[in-house]
Amino acid sequence: MAHEEDHGKSLAEIEARAWELTEKIQFALFSTWTGEKLEQWPLTAHVDKEARAFYFLVDKGAARYNHIETYPDVMLGFSDSPGGKYVVINGKAELSNDRAKIKELWSPFAKAWWDSADDPAIRLLTVTPYRGEVWDSPNKLVSAAIMLTAAVTGAKPAVGEHGAVRM
Repeated sequence: MAHEEDHGKSLAEIEARAWELTEKIQFALFSTWTGEKLEQWPLTAHVDKEARAFYFLVDKGAARYNHIETYPDVMLGFSDSPGGKYVVINGKAELSNDRAKIKELWSPFAKAWWDSADDPAIRLLTVTPYRGEVWDSPNKLVSAAIMLTAAVTGAKPAVGEHGAVRM
């Protein structure tokens, strides 16, 4: 792994923070290229640091995943806006019918879309990350004061720590 930007944090610290925040935030904006246009929608992420993967349960019938094999590069955006914390993950996506993993990830939340983990329409969408960026900003009130001061003085705002890491 190569460290792309040095902001006082080690590669391991930035990567650990990316995993920590994505697990805490849990909801990702999934961005993808269809071959014709960029598209984005929210998904619930199952974050697995040990496997170095993000898992999503999706519907086999959803046409929005038809292009994944041809265009597997995707982006996941995680936002804890009240806390000023953001993570962007670039990765490769893959769809599978891994029934064991689907059953492992099944939760009462998934019942909103499917009756059970045995529903044949459920597919596993796995994103394997290769790059992550973290913005770990101070609290919102402090950020607002920093931005206001920057606007008045013309200085560039220091809105917290930012780091990028190859994952």
